[in-house]
Amino acid sequence: MQLLPIVLEDRHVRLEPMTDAHREDLRAACNADPATWKELYPYSMEGKHFDPRWAQMVNDVAAGRTIAFAVVVGGRCQGITCYSAIDAANGVVEVGGTYYHPDQRGGPVNPAAKRLMLEHAFDSGARRLVLRVDAINARSRAAVLKLGATQEGILRQDRVVWTGRVRDTVVFSVLADEWPTVREGLDARLARFG
Repeated sequence: MQLLPIVLEDRHVRLEPMTDAHREDLRAACNADPATWKELYPYSMEGKHFDPRWAQMVNDVAAGRTIAFAVVVGGRCQGITCYSAIDAANGVVEVGGTYYHPDQRGGPVNPAAKRLMLEHAFDSGARRLVLRVDAINARSRAAVLKLGATQEGILRQDRVVWTGRVRDTVVFSVLADEWPTVREGLDARLARFG
């Protein structure tokens, strides 16, 4: 598996490798929903937490641990999504670190972004794609199931989030041989958005 940080685009969304040019638009998008950061994420990118988290992301990208994408809609960065936990030797990659401005939720942006990311991963030799979601995040759990991923199980008391809460993590996956069926479902879903 050889994942490259390239531009991925369809009619709904453009995923650009994250650069400093996206920074302030991403900051504004993250500040649009403080409650989500406090309740549902293992870290915060809202307010005073943005700059340290941005620095961590830049370090992770430089070290090859993450490929971070700016989610661009209407010419502006409206969120972030990443490949992380890249295990090239085993053909496994995690898609996560996803956040969208509230205005971009519930429409074509998430299925379109994930369609692009899954296709790129599997075209690059991935055998298994993993998604991890906080067990209390019902919205994200439903979204991952709607993508066509399979729930594998729940890791109990998996991590401590930035607020100190102990999180259970739901693990989902899509395997390479499942991708054609998942792709068909995503294409049909996206076709309804015109």
